[in-house]
Amino acid sequence: MQFHYALVDDLISREEFERRVEAKMEECGDLIDDVTAAMLIVGELGRQHVKISGLSGPSTLFSFFGKVISIAPPREFTRKDGEKGWVAHLILGDETGQVRAVLWDEKAAAAAEIETGDVLEVIGKHAGKQVPDIVVLALRKAPCEIDCGASVHPRFTPPERKDLSLRVLYLAEPRTITRRDGSPAELVEGGVTDGARVTRMVSWQPALFDAILPGMTIRARGALVKARNTGVEYVIDEKSEVLAEDHEIPFRFSGLDEVCADGSWSVEGEITQIQPVRAFTSRDGREGHVRNLVISDDTARARVVLWGDRALLPLVRGDRVSLYNAQLKTGRTGDPELHIGAGGFIAAHPAGRPEAIVMEGTVIVTREGTFLDNGADRFLISGDLPHGQEIRVEGMRSGERITPASVEILRKDTGKLCSLLAELAGTR
Repeated sequence: MQFHYALVDDLISREEFERRVEAKMEECGDLIDDVTAAMLIVGELGRQHVKISGLSGPSTLFSFFGKVISIAPPREFTRKDGEKGWVAHLILGDETGQVRAVLWDEKAAAAAEIETGDVLEVIGKHAGKQVPDIVVLALRKAPCEIDCGASVHPRFTPPERKDLSLRVLYLAEPRTITRRDGSPAELVEGGVTDGARVTRMVSWQPALFDAILPGMTIRARGALVKARNTGVEYVIDEKSEVLAEDHEIPFRFSGLDEVCADGSWSVEGEITQIQPVRAFTSRDGREGHVRNLVISDDTARARVVLWGDRALLPLVRGDRVSLYNAQLKTGRTGDPELHIGAGGFIAAHPAGRPEAIVMEGTVIVTREGTFLDNGADRFLISGDLPHGQEIRVEGMRSGERITPASVEILRKDTGKLCSLLAELAGTR
């Protein structure tokens, strides 16, 4: 019964589910067992079967029908503990989409008995919070028909290595992440174009880009081309080589007045409105961040929505920003919005001509960045500075940003700090 309850555990409590099962058995005069009764309750709650497009729902388990589009036969692998295992993959489809179904160990052997075109009834669960694949817990051939395409969606095609000529548009600072096995790894990501489209690029060998600057053309030999939900991605790893080339690949930003159809756009503009970063929790339990702003150029204005790490980029009104690979979508209000997520990039350029500044104030660290506030003016300030510290800065101001040349720590004025924090609390 627990197996069936997992299909509806986001709708009713375990106690209520068991009560309904018992009531269903009594209603049928004890002609059905608890398993059959549980299946009937699941069906009454609308969760007996979902379409493939509904596999992103919040329940723990899913039951669905899928037509076998392709089969990756079982392969052997070695686990971290040295034990051998087997895994196979199926691409299943219906009229609403496709999904990759993963079969582990003894279930992988079932792939040998499955043929392309078969329709399967599957019970499975998400492979992980950030992986849309479905892990198969049970399956059987179903005597029904599904009318859908027979070709595999590009996002499910296996990676392949290619030699590419690319223009580098943007390079982020190298950063260190933790792999799934707990080991650290350094990477650099950026945006590139082949002249036809803008694509995300990730390199696990940041040193390969030490001599590469935005605007340069490179020859990436042995780049791994991967299909992602956000589009194609290029991966530069230890098997790749990066060389500078002397020819130019054309690229231009679109004017905001040209942005009129759903798809990918690269544009520039000045931030005229900006809202604070908002934290949220998605339906599958993941924490994230989002930020809304408005940019304008000489031709038009556009709403922009930043997601994830992009939302945490320190920005202030007046900054000129470059958006690469922004996705045009219709917002909740019905207005078009440019969305920047994992597949896109935003680069900020301070506004105005730099001028010397000397300022004393309090360091205020927020999700939007680190600011220097003297009670009358507030500027975004670069550098790793402690929250609440009184400092005196000499440096250069560009728009609403300060780049320090020197920082002097001042003795804290407790009364001033409490007054400032109280004022800030009252305005938020």
